[in-house]
Amino acid sequence: MQKRKLWLVVVLVLVLIGTACGKQPSEEVVYQVGCEPTFPPFEYKDIETDEITGFDIDLIKAIAEEEGFQVEVLSFGFDALIPALQTGTIDIVASGMTIDEKRSKQVDFTKPYVNSGLALAVAKNNETIKSEADLKGTKVAVQIGTTGAKKANALKDAGIVEQVKTFDTIDVLMAELAKGSVDAVINDLPVTQEFIKKGQQEIKIVGEPLDSEQYGFAVAKGNEELLEKLDAGLDKVMASGKYEELLEKYDLPENAWPE
Repeated sequence: MQKRKLWLVVVLVLVLIGTACGKQPSEEVVYQVGCEPTFPPFEYKDIETDEITGFDIDLIKAIAEEEGFQVEVLSFGFDALIPALQTGTIDIVASGMTIDEKRSKQVDFTKPYVNSGLALAVAKNNETIKSEADLKGTKVAVQIGTTGAKKANALKDAGIVEQVKTFDTIDVLMAELAKGSVDAVINDLPVTQEFIKKGQQEIKIVGEPLDSEQYGFAVAKGNEELLEKLDAGLDKVMASGKYEELLEKYDLPENAWPE
């Protein structure tokens, strides 16, 4: 009888342990987020912590909090982001990526999260170039793989721009402009404004924006589950007031809010 009681106790303990284990919460999902961190105020390295921060990073973290997942932010060259997404190296691109037709054939985009546009920048003492119409015979610097590069190459194909010089990062092409190696830069308006604000006093923006654009987060083609999470989380962040807080934190204008 004693042996039977002991056996029943052992069985009961095992059942309780099994039940407790079954109730343990599953590990939180962690998504790998890729960005090119020389694109302030959207993504850049904090000089004190050496961590990647910025509007896009704070926004994707806010979305993650709303939707119950974690993110790990990884650094890539801009032109390596879509290939990294396609090979599964990363799950999300959060890198000021403009939604356009060509990219939309390669990846799926969330709904837009920022309004942007392309700006034309020249050296501060340049009084010759005042708009796109003045680019005849000039050398223009762009970042590889960007819509700025696409625009500059279109101007070259049209016989307007003489030469397009491509660089890996924004800070390098801005430095090239400041020292006079190129005549102009075509780059995203808010990023160019940020570089000027943070110390690139040798350059200025001229004329009207060349194009209007919108940024979106990108996921691998066909990843509907993650796309729905990101869109739902973005809606919640915008409705909560957190999105407005981030616009203010990174000194982005109210018209950056997408329609």
